[in-house]
Amino acid sequence: MRLTIEEFRQWPHRRVTLLGMSGVGKTYLSRLLRRSDWFHYSGDYRIGTRYLDEPILDLIKSQAMQVPFLRDLLRRDWVAFQNKIQVDDLGPVLSFVGQLGDADKGGLSLPEFNRRQALYRDAEIRAMQDVPEFIRKAREIYGYSHFVNDVGGSLCELEEPSVIDLLAQHTLILYIRVPQPDEIKLIRRAQADPKPLYFRPAFIKAAVKDYLAEQQLEYVADIDPNDFTRWVFPRLFHSRVPRYEAIARPLGYTVESTEVAAVRDEQDFLALIETAIARTPSPSSNDEADAAQGRDGQRG
Repeated sequence: MRLTIEEFRQWPHRRVTLLGMSGVGKTYLSRLLRRSDWFHYSGDYRIGTRYLDEPILDLIKSQAMQVPFLRDLLRRDWVAFQNKIQVDDLGPVLSFVGQLGDADKGGLSLPEFNRRQALYRDAEIRAMQDVPEFIRKAREIYGYSHFVNDVGGSLCELEEPSVIDLLAQHTLILYIRVPQPDEIKLIRRAQADPKPLYFRPAFIKAAVKDYLAEQQLEYVADIDPNDFTRWVFPRLFHSRVPRYEAIARPLGYTVESTEVAAVRDEQDFLALIETAIARTPSPSSNDEADAAQGRDGQRG
């Protein structure tokens, strides 16, 4: 949604979606706002605890069944497993998504990788579709005045325009952009600790083809999972930027990650949004064209 500064100031129950790559400050802001009557809705937490809980447990059980002692306990129903996913620790979700490549190095085959990617995409879509209901729950059940939606970095990759429309209808979208001088820092940080990622099917298909050719490898099973993740991240980063911008330009507002880093409390955050509103041109026919382009991008 788009608001004037005065409308934003008078908004009794503020609802904000934070958009951007992992590492730009979305969760930092969300944690900070939790201290000030804001309900923190973590998309990845919802994904892990609601929509991928059973697939994650099935994966754990399939691994446990390979251990004779545990297999006997499981088959007799003498032991049970439970996910321990926290807002600040989404390890089980990342472990489930996994990385592509050599099985001996913890990698997944291409069919299995694609299967899990599809499950994650579906789970993220459903988690975002839950936002309006959690806006209601946050206020009516838990008593929070305001709501912050901490979305995954892959939101722009879902190719599901209705999700973006839904978030724009119910929340103010705030895109956290990385200034060009800081891009290399974010990329290097991600490469230093490679983590599983979600990729659009067309993107990962092209990336795997290019990587195999560049590394002179014949099979996906020959890929070093961590090396591929380090190699692909800069490409992924630069492919996502125009997708974020196609969402934010017509439907939301943009701030810099350096501005986010300077936020210390709720008042700083509200002031930053007012700054973003003030420097954003009023909607025009060009914005409508951008909105259509952004939705087309979500369609692939």
